[in-house]
Amino acid sequence: MFLLRLERAIDAFSDLLGKIAALLFVLMLFNVFYDVIMRYLFNDVSIGMQELEWHLFAAMFMLGVPYTLRTGGHVRVDLIYEGLSGNKKAWIDLLGALLLLLPFALLVAWYGVDFARESYELGETSGDPGGLPYRWIIKAVIPFTFFAIAISGVGLALRSINTLLGHHKVASYQPPSH
Repeated sequence: MFLLRLERAIDAFSDLLGKIAALLFVLMLFNVFYDVIMRYLFNDVSIGMQELEWHLFAAMFMLGVPYTLRTGGHVRVDLIYEGLSGNKKAWIDLLGALLLLLPFALLVAWYGVDFARESYELGETSGDPGGLPYRWIIKAVIPFTFFAIAISGVGLALRSINTLLGHHKVASYQPPSH
């Protein structure tokens, strides 16, 4: 039962990231609305606001990936997968998470830390006049997201293990759902 509780805790973490991504989407909508109003009604263009749009979009997209993985919304070859039994799906998800997802996510996260740290140490800012300072913040989202993807991958592996151990109904096994 410990594995089941751990799976639920990881799912809750992924759900939280999904809610944060949704909030960032709303903030991005307000940012774009403000930017369009200022540009077309007042002929006032702000480079900082335009850069904030892509910062919000990038953070929203990246933080939404662990949630998408948790809910089974990620890309997979459903042509084969959908026709398989619950245990076979669980094995595919387990092996995919352990052999493909986790190594890739942890590798990107590991190297992303130095990428963000270097940006911080250099005091990197936008190259455009009026652009945003602190470029390291958006660069730090990259390793954070990939560590979060790895955590969601562990959740996917745990769901598969729990299915194989009989803690989930095999006949109705689905990748983590909404």
